[in-house]
Amino acid sequence: VQLVESGGGLVQAGGSLRLSCVASGLSPDDYVIGWYRQAPGKQREGVSCISSRDGSQYIADSVKGRFTISRDDAKNTVYLQMNSLKPEDTAVYYCFTTGPYWGQGTPVTVSE
Repeated sequence: VQLVESGGGLVQAGGSLRLSCVASGLSPDDYVIGWYRQAPGKQREGVSCISSRDGSQYIADSVKGRFTISRDDAKNTVYLQMNSLKPEDTAVYYCFTTGPYWGQGTPVTVSE
């Protein structure tokens, strides 16, 4: 399994970013794929995930109403649309899937 993230960067508070995670080698039957994040000096935090089986989703309370997860099965890609970004969203964002398997991470920095 290989996960490759992209889309991170520097953005001002209130701005938007869309993270992408291209996955390869996934089981075609049943897996969960999504995003964690780790801010400097803090533990890794689950942000959002989606089930391949039924499309059910989890989204953390801290980002609910601002972040949206989606997937494009034809492209083997899962997205995290992040709107109304806040400085406290600054972190390295990691794609993960059942295994668990992890991507290399993509940094997001939100300035005041």
